[in-house]
Amino acid sequence: MKSFVREVLEKLKAGEEDLSDLIFVLPSKRAGSYLLKELSQVSNKNIFAPKVLSIEEFTEKVSAIQSIDNTISLFEFYEAYREITSAEELEDFETFITWAQSLIHDFNEIDRYLIDYKPFFNYLSGIQDIKHWYLQDEKTELVQRYLKFWKKLPEFYEQLSQRLLAENKGYQGLIYRKAAENITGYISQTKQTHVFIGFNALNTSEQIIFQAFLESGKGKIYWDIDQHFYKDPVHSAGIFMRDYFKNWEYYQEQEFQEFSENFSSDKNIEMIGVPKNIGQSKYLGEILTNLSPDELEKTAVILGEEELLLPTLNSLPQSIQELNITMGFSVKNAPIYSLFEALFQLHLQNTELYYFKDILSILSHPSVDLILGSNTTNFSNKIRQENLVHLKFDQILENFNEDQHSFIYQAFGPKKDQVSKFLEDTHSLIYSFKPVLKAQEDKLGLEFLYHFHALFNKLENLNSQYNHIKSIKALHGFFRELVSTETLDFQGRPFQGLQLMGMLESRALDFETVIITSLNEGTLPAGKSDSSFIPYDLKTAYNLPTYREKDAVYTYHFYRLLQRAKKVYLLYNTEADGLNSGEKSRFITQLEVENLPNHNLLQKVISPKVNITSKELVTVKKNPAMMDRIKSLAHSGFSPSALTTYIRNPLDFYKQYILGVREQDEMEETVAFNTLGTVVHDSLEAFYKPLEGKLLSEEIIQRFIEKADSEITRQFEKSYSKAPMNRGKNLLIAEVAKRYLHNFLKFEMERIKSGAEIQILQIENNLKTPIFIDNIDFPVYIRGKVDRFEAVNGVPLVVDYKTGKVENYKVTIENWDDITTDYDKYSKSFQILTYMSLLALDKGFKFPAEAGIISFKNLKSGLLKFEKKIPGTRKKDSLVTAETIKDFQFELKKLISEICNPEIPFVEKEIKKNYGSF
Repeated sequence: MKSFVREVLEKLKAGEEDLSDLIFVLPSKRAGSYLLKELSQVSNKNIFAPKVLSIEEFTEKVSAIQSIDNTISLFEFYEAYREITSAEELEDFETFITWAQSLIHDFNEIDRYLIDYKPFFNYLSGIQDIKHWYLQDEKTELVQRYLKFWKKLPEFYEQLSQRLLAENKGYQGLIYRKAAENITGYISQTKQTHVFIGFNALNTSEQIIFQAFLESGKGKIYWDIDQHFYKDPVHSAGIFMRDYFKNWEYYQEQEFQEFSENFSSDKNIEMIGVPKNIGQSKYLGEILTNLSPDELEKTAVILGEEELLLPTLNSLPQSIQELNITMGFSVKNAPIYSLFEALFQLHLQNTELYYFKDILSILSHPSVDLILGSNTTNFSNKIRQENLVHLKFDQILENFNEDQHSFIYQAFGPKKDQVSKFLEDTHSLIYSFKPVLKAQEDKLGLEFLYHFHALFNKLENLNSQYNHIKSIKALHGFFRELVSTETLDFQGRPFQGLQLMGMLESRALDFETVIITSLNEGTLPAGKSDSSFIPYDLKTAYNLPTYREKDAVYTYHFYRLLQRAKKVYLLYNTEADGLNSGEKSRFITQLEVENLPNHNLLQKVISPKVNITSKELVTVKKNPAMMDRIKSLAHSGFSPSALTTYIRNPLDFYKQYILGVREQDEMEETVAFNTLGTVVHDSLEAFYKPLEGKLLSEEIIQRFIEKADSEITRQFEKSYSKAPMNRGKNLLIAEVAKRYLHNFLKFEMERIKSGAEIQILQIENNLKTPIFIDNIDFPVYIRGKVDRFEAVNGVPLVVDYKTGKVENYKVTIENWDDITTDYDKYSKSFQILTYMSLLALDKGFKFPAEAGIISFKNLKSGLLKFEKKIPGTRKKDSLVTAETIKDFQFELKKLISEICNPEIPFVEKEIKKNYGSF
């Protein structure tokens, strides 16, 4: 394969041009480096290298203006805006940048296409006047300000241009405009021939420059276009060049170059659908594995999305010895970036109280852990254990050693929304990290750290020069703006081995094997994504580029890559997720429709191989150490919750009670449901505990009702946090707790008024009693905490409180065998009967008795009494007799015997999935 650049150089050499005297202008620096590499192959003698410029470098040279980036353009624009805006109408910098970004983009387009700005903006303001939503003759102040903004656009443009030109600075569009104005003078002064190679979509400024060179005889242009695209009147890849050859005066008199016919040659094109972006990266690695070393030298991987860079690098086969990466690695992917983001989030609120998640995100960062050590873990645990949702700076400081205080001040010290203070402390943090990373010889980490050091230096310089950044929020916006453009460049040999790049970096380059990823609609091409104040119709009227022209640019780049390639792999994501529709690109569809005779098209859909493994239930045999633990549990007492855990799943019992593995305590930013239950339980205990042995009366309940709200507040302070429960979800949950307590006390009042004589016997009493089982040769106890034991009209009653919803069928039993096997249906019955057994084993308990549950979410059903269905009838009996307890204890002993039997392993219980019915 002979590349387009080599073809051009051979033509120039054949024309007896002295290549050293030429000035070459190409679309990018990368293309310029490629030209010098090809020149070394074409030339058969030693020559001086010609001057090679990118189009940006060339226009800067012609215009004699220094280029500035988008961030500096914003600051300069604000300076210009302030100069022509009255104090009453002047917006602060944060508000200004919300619309100024788009306006600078529009100024850039207007300049590159040499639009006369005054009539253009007058036309635009007229459109806005027609479009505005206020239909009355007399305009409101809001509408007047809205229209005044559009009428001032020419002033904004004029003031910014004059300000920048006075300092010989300019954004890209302004440089292009000045270059087009100066081109005649430049050409008259130069004696060297300029050669323009590999261009396609030219703005008006570039067209003026190129035509001026052609007509002066001091310039040559070499277009890279295939006959197939040029002759097809509707093919987007040739839309621009067809226009140039039709409308440029030079081509009316001169014949233009012959076009290549490479696209119609033999090609193997595979169109491959792969689920997910990661899937594309993995399959890309498989494609590269099957290429020989010679093929890899002539292969380019074009990433449609820069986010694929890291997964692609991780998917490359080990056989690849040489790799050149043209696209930079975004510093947003650096581990240290998340720390700076966390620092911004912490100080954005500008309050004395710091949110615990913001604190933990800083403390949990690996770089911080290297400096603060174990103190970070200790303090993080304290935050979770004490449920500290909001903390003051002093609360943070007191948890660290004195030698760590300077670091804590830099990271957490109040900044009071002072930008200079934030930047100063950030620099100090960077200097703190430097020796630690050096000691670990983390060269990549140091490189990232240096980039952020330079980035914050730039922010500091901008702030001191312009003094427009008045808040940390505004600083954060510019920090993100700069980070999005900052990249870490890879070092490599530019033209050896596999080439990895983005679509735009491929301009004027040719490869025999091309692999392109992310060929989906909305990605390649990007589609309608335009941030501009200029409406579509106005752009069309003034020949400004719309999304259609931008799509045509990518169409050209795509097909140009395919022109000289022999093997082409086109990958697209088949999954519809997020903003991705899963629709393959129109480029692929167009190749399928064209289906040229020499194109061998192959369509594939790849899916990862999934090994189907049968789920085997885990079985854990009991060993002597486990039996010792079981004996210890038996001696301390099996609780109802431990026994119901075994019923639900023996493996969970093994993990929680034998191994002691429990779920980590999490921060309760919002009150958890179990905390709500604790608050209600403890409030009732505080009320009723002093009444043990006494009868309830209406006066007592009325007194409780009056104290209910304050008691709930006190219990929340004890169980949750001393912070006020006066906002957000916690306020709603506190009100729910109060409502639960008030409703329960009303229920109690109704019981008393209905004639029930209620005597409180025990409240929240911890019970532990031995239970004798024939086949167990060591002591076994059962224990539990009975919420409430009372006597109603002389009948003993065991009551268990539930803040969740419980239905009546949950406390009804038909067959005793089921009570230790069906957790979902009978766990509540098992629990209250265990409490009843504890009391029954105590001396002086009298039968018959009753047991039940009070469900705060189902209080309208009253006391849900335990009931046993009478065999052969539909009747139920709510009285618990000695016989009832005997039947239950028989099942209870069987369950405990199974737990204590060394021959019976812990077997995982299969979880039944309920898919519903049709």
